[in-house]
Amino acid sequence: MDTTKTPAPTAPEADSPADLKKAATDETTAPAAADAASTEEVQGEELATDLDDEFDAAADEEQSSGVASGASAIVAAGLGLIALSGSWTSRVIGERETLKGQISSATATSTEDKIEALYGNAWHMTALVNGVLSTIALLIAVFVLARPAFGASGRTLPAWVRSVSWAAVVVAVIGVIAFLFMYLLALPVAPAA
Repeated sequence: MDTTKTPAPTAPEADSPADLKKAATDETTAPAAADAASTEEVQGEELATDLDDEFDAAADEEQSSGVASGASAIVAAGLGLIALSGSWTSRVIGERETLKGQISSATATSTEDKIEALYGNAWHMTALVNGVLSTIALLIAVFVLARPAFGASGRTLPAWVRSVSWAAVVVAVIGVIAFLFMYLLALPVAPAA
């Protein structure tokens, strides 16, 4: 009696010893290749993450400096406009000087002394406060324009920040000229009787 079995017609063919050896080699090298590929992917992801972090940090720094420069330019332009139109502070100080002048004009003997007491000090204090505001606006605007020269090389301000800063410089210079004109202008003289 023959005890060997014949494979069923639908059964897969038996593997030869060479096929088994090849399969064993493929199974041991496949995980190593997969590990190497996953290691390369992880390193590539880490490199991409590091580059993204550096890019984000540089963009955040550039954006934060742009925001600070833009805000400073707007503040300078606002201060320049306030100095030209007259600030609330200068008005209050001028009114205070007028009140002090009214008190001291009671003892003034000449009309020039009365004019000086009533109007001169108030006029000069208003001009002084507005001149100080114009000077502060000018300093801020010049600082904003000069800042990129002392920062990272190749870094420039956005066009709108430069435009607002130059407008603030012009308005502040006009304010300083107006201050000098108001402060140095002689008070009116009463006609001789």
